Amino acid sequence: MENINKIVPVSRSTCILTARLDTQSQLFFDRMRKCYFPPERNFLNAHLTLFHQLPDSGHTLHVLRCITHDTIKANVKAVKSIGYGIAYFIECQELQLVHQKLQQEFRGLLSAQDQQPLRPHVTIQNKVSPERARSLLLALAPDFEPFEIYITGLDLWHYLEGPWSHYQHYPFSAEKRL
Repeated sequence: MENINKIVPVSRSTCILTARLDTQSQLFFDRMRKCYFPPERNFLNAHLTLFHQLPDSGHTLHVLRCITHDTIKANVKAVKSIGYGIAYFIECQELQLVHQKLQQEFRGLLSAQDQQPLRPHVTIQNKVSPERARSLLLALAPDFEPFEIYITGLDLWHYLEGPWSHYQHYPFSAEKRL
């Protein structure tokens, strides 16, 4: 991928990059999030975040336009506590490789959090007491069985101090490779 040195802001907002899930998986995680996320804090659908703070720049848009990949099969391996909530954790080597490639492309522009290795997950409960999170984990864990999901592209969002606004979609295709 060509690296563009000139970083020109498109707007002052921060961008968030997520992996787009197949429709069936998205509906499942949305349903779980609606059931268990505190309603007064639930501004969003379920999501698998790849980067929390990308610059809204021509460089960001160019890099993401150049990403091409097949639809990615991933495995939901566990439901776990995240301290003040619960998330489904995902294993996927291909997604890790996409993330690492993007980290290289955005080197020098990433927050400390976004420089870390990816730990892919979908949060269905957050900002609750540890006791409430533990209670939900005890309810979900005994019946949990690993399952497959599909990542069909990437979505770029503007962060609006709570809710997000969809900005761009970058679909994966069955005919292209990263």
